[in-house]
Amino acid sequence: QVQLVESGGGLVQAGGSLRLSCVVSGTIVNTNTMGWYRQAPGKQRELVANVFSGGKKIYADSVNGRFTISRDNAKNTVYLQMNSLKPEDTAVYYCQTNRYGYDYWGRGTQVTVSS
Repeated sequence: QVQLVESGGGLVQAGGSLRLSCVVSGTIVNTNTMGWYRQAPGKQRELVANVFSGGKKIYADSVNGRFTISRDNAKNTVYLQMNSLKPEDTAVYYCQTNRYGYDYWGRGTQVTVSS
């Protein structure tokens, strides 16, 4: 069974940095597309970044140049390094993958950016 466990969220001032981690079990991170999504209060969940099995990465326009997605194959973990954080980055951040057509999600980690 695939399980995703996020950590690393918290409260940070605007301009600060956080690194989110997603520990994965039940599948191997470098054989799947791994993603980070976020959902702010009253808004739909949106894609933040993906890393594909071949290593290609894509980012939402709103975070491009500030966030970096990466993976550690030895630890079977995916990271989201977030720099130059803005109040509009405040959201619950979720780790996601898809296996055999089924989406798996973690429970999320709260990121709050104060102005």
